[in-house]
Amino acid sequence: MRFKTLFTFACCFLGLLLVPGEMDAGQQPNSGGERGFPQPAPERDVTVAAIPGVIAAGAKWKLVWQGSDNADGIVGTKDGGLLFAQEQPSTVGRVDKNGKFSIFVKDTHGTGALGIDYKGRLVGAERTCSDPGGHPAQCHEPAELVILSPVRQVLASKFGDKTFWRMGEVALDSKGGAYFCDDAGTYFVNAAGNVSLVADKQVRTNGMILSRDEKILYITNGKTLVALDIQSDGTTKNQREFAKLEAGGNGDGMTIDSEGRLYVTSGDPGIQVFSREGKYLGIIPLPRSASSVAFSGPNKKVLYAKGAGMKGPDGKEYRTPDGVRNNAKAIYKIDMIAQGYLGRPK
Repeated sequence: MRFKTLFTFACCFLGLLLVPGEMDAGQQPNSGGERGFPQPAPERDVTVAAIPGVIAAGAKWKLVWQGSDNADGIVGTKDGGLLFAQEQPSTVGRVDKNGKFSIFVKDTHGTGALGIDYKGRLVGAERTCSDPGGHPAQCHEPAELVILSPVRQVLASKFGDKTFWRMGEVALDSKGGAYFCDDAGTYFVNAAGNVSLVADKQVRTNGMILSRDEKILYITNGKTLVALDIQSDGTTKNQREFAKLEAGGNGDGMTIDSEGRLYVTSGDPGIQVFSREGKYLGIIPLPRSASSVAFSGPNKKVLYAKGAGMKGPDGKEYRTPDGVRNNAKAIYKIDMIAQGYLGRPK
């Protein structure tokens, strides 16, 4: 039997837009001692420069959604919409192509990363109560990689005799396998449920994506990108540095386009773009600190990105009281010249 923890409480207080000063499921009190929770930087005006074949000069971001209950692991859907994980209220949110928001899945055990597999099933990395703003010592429910929809099914719950802890990202192949990570390493689980270690904790994985032919796994490692060759059984070899984040920041969520170019979120600098050979091509600045990105829309010609923070109903930056974590997020979209890779949802 799975034990309900902090997120059982959190699910009862879903609140998308709050007046400043109120606390909802997306914020936790800082009960962990003296560590504070800094507020996100305010929204800023940005100017997009041209990147040949990628984006036109002067392209404009449009706000699609904002809320106080987090949004992570965004993934585009066939109808041009978007799914995203809301870890603290333990839900998966959905925004359709017209910007209408709804709850897609409830009771996700703190899922914080998403993917859609080759059968169209929604896969999530359940973080349970391992969020840094919560109470890790009180966790009784281990993190698991699961199918969330249409029917919940556990794909991976242990590596050897060790349970997972705070899963970070998911990348799904076309054979039923999945790459995922936690604080201790990066793993692969095949369709039979066998789990192997891909990279240890020396590689600080926070984002990952497969090449178009699924022969290379790209993972972020702080200020660099790492590439690993994928073998026929899904395991990897030949780990190497693929690129450096030329514009600064640390790598987070990634996506890939039809030409094999990589789009890497890197916090305040924005979304850094690299050729399939690892050459830095330029940056797409976001109005807020960027950490997740995905193609969607008609023919995958729209790029969505998630940034930290939001504005409240009064038009001012949403702020939480001192000592309370601010998990507010905003999702934007922008028209592209480049086309997202059509062979997989992510």
